[in-house]
Amino acid sequence: MRAPRATRSTALHAGAWWVWALGLATAASRTTNPLLLGLLAGVAGYVVAARRTDAPWARSYGAFVKLGLVVLGVRLVFAFVLGSPIPGTHTLVTLPELPLPDWAKGVRVGGRVTAEGMVFALYDGLKLATLLICVGAANALANPARLLKSLPGALYEAGVAVVVAMTFAPNLVADVQRLRAARRLRGRPDRGVAALLQVGLPVLEGALERSVALAAAMDARGYGRTAQVPPAVRRLTSVLTLGGLLGVCAGTYGLLGDSGGGYGLPLLAVGLAAALAGLWLGGRRSVRTRYRPEAWGVRAWLVSGSGVAVAALMIAANGYAPGALHPPAVPLTAPVLPLWPALSLLVGLVPAVVAPAPGPTRGAARGSDPAARSATAVPPPRTSRTSHPSPTSRPARTADPSRTSQPSRPSDSGPCTKESAQ
Repeated sequence: MRAPRATRSTALHAGAWWVWALGLATAASRTTNPLLLGLLAGVAGYVVAARRTDAPWARSYGAFVKLGLVVLGVRLVFAFVLGSPIPGTHTLVTLPELPLPDWAKGVRVGGRVTAEGMVFALYDGLKLATLLICVGAANALANPARLLKSLPGALYEAGVAVVVAMTFAPNLVADVQRLRAARRLRGRPDRGVAALLQVGLPVLEGALERSVALAAAMDARGYGRTAQVPPAVRRLTSVLTLGGLLGVCAGTYGLLGDSGGGYGLPLLAVGLAAALAGLWLGGRRSVRTRYRPEAWGVRAWLVSGSGVAVAALMIAANGYAPGALHPPAVPLTAPVLPLWPALSLLVGLVPAVVAPAPGPTRGAARGSDPAARSATAVPPPRTSRTSHPSPTSRPARTADPSRTSQPSRPSDSGPCTKESAQ
């Protein structure tokens, strides 16, 4: 299957990227092996490098990678300063320990720093960093506006609010830059508290004008209107939604914990089904239609299925290779790369092959390929009505200066009469 160019009609559904990324994050939560975590981060990074566009949200992946490194560093610093609950025999350094009151028993600052405690902190920090990298991959690959557009009808008010906020934020930044440039051209200072106060009032005025115009446009298009739903249906919707969300939370906790893998997956499935049923019933109150609805095609199923497969295979690997997925810190042993879990992580590379390839930014934004855009960028010259039907059959005629129309001017001898015109 050859991947096409990403256009408005062939772009992958944003929800498929999130399902794929959450599958990788679930797999990362099931292991502390640094080799498997590094391989998982490499899979996410390769897919991002192969399918990332030049859109502004696509630049967030580097920020998530840096945030993951910061989390790893903070985890190591805390283990170094505050100690670790893991007992160890290999002492690296002994810090001066601060005396603490009796009510702070179990907490210490300083003391003996062991290699086993630092290795345990390294494994734990790598897991958190990999989770952040997987979430960053979803943020870099999924279009947030198209993702909010795909929200169910029960959540469309929240989606509209988020879209409006995302649209107004760049406008506010552009207004501030424009006003600061205008102050510089007038020789006025554009920095400091006084300049900020003088710039803030026009920015606020422009934001209020846009808000009023947007509210009028949304009211004219029927936003906020709801249909009549029986009270029993509303109560059932609330029960299903609340119960489904609680089931999703409990199931996710079970999947992330080592001892809750047996009940986590069934509880998560039941919670998702109840939450989706509640959202479907809640969407009946929303009287609206979708313009160009997002299609969930075969490629979206392949991308999301690869993430789900990685999570399922990693959960299954905890049953036959728990020691390889969780290398012990006591005693100190070098981690081993298990073969089958490593091969199961490579299933996450499927989006790099089947997902639509990114195109140029302007072409992707307009929803056309580069060839079509270049063909329509320059319109053909418009021919005059007086031109010959077949201009290629005879040479172009040179314009006669005497026959060119001149603007009418008043006569020096007075108004023009019929005799003078003749």
